[in-house]
Amino acid sequence: MKIQIDTDRQELIQTAACGKEARLPLYSPQAYEIISDIWLKVEWSQKYSYTFTWLGRPLIQLPADVIRIQEVIYQIKPTLIIETGVAHGGSLIFYASLFKAMGMESGRIVGVDIEIRSKNREAIESHELSSLITLVEGNSIATKTVNKVKALVKPNDKVLVILDSCHSKSHVAAELESYHRLVTSGSYIIATDGCMKDLHDVPGGYPNWKYDHPTAAAAEFAKSHPEFELGDPAWPFNESKLIKNLTHWPGAFLQRK
Repeated sequence: MKIQIDTDRQELIQTAACGKEARLPLYSPQAYEIISDIWLKVEWSQKYSYTFTWLGRPLIQLPADVIRIQEVIYQIKPTLIIETGVAHGGSLIFYASLFKAMGMESGRIVGVDIEIRSKNREAIESHELSSLITLVEGNSIATKTVNKVKALVKPNDKVLVILDSCHSKSHVAAELESYHRLVTSGSYIIATDGCMKDLHDVPGGYPNWKYDHPTAAAAEFAKSHPEFELGDPAWPFNESKLIKNLTHWPGAFLQRK
């Protein structure tokens, strides 16, 4: 595919491999979606999401996804957020700050990772919001680790689960099976970073990402688990003509009915 942008004519020209040409107004929702798809590939290759922090800790997420998950958390108000994949701990601090802002002093976050590096553990555990966070070290799909997490769930908890560790289809599928029963009615289990499927041909990507990604795992899970519905949460506010998320998390949200 070839794309040309003519700012003088305010036009975007898209030419398919077969030679078929489409001309779109540059400042239109259709052109926006085409440019966004290309931008996501370029920003990922340049590690744009590795340039942000939240209250002092690196937060390796696309800002648009951070805002969207905030909308979900504010809407459903979980009392417990379980996230697999800790890294530097920025997302855990982010969720804790939302609980604090919402006055949910009893809200808790559980972070699970196969290896929590000592410097990251020290920074998370010494953070101002550390009292809301519990760290669990271990393979997220190992029975021992899953049981540790389950033991932290209280009977009346409203639980949200975010999967952000190993992103292979098989691992995410195993995480979905391991944690979906903890998700309460109306809440979500979210298989992040399915953008891999669109990055298989980008420098730093891998050809197998075309089929080996979280979005595929989420889609298969939805087919075999009718108690969950696959689909992006509705935007609570939209005064634009846009309908598509700018995201690293396509096809990620599974809501328990």
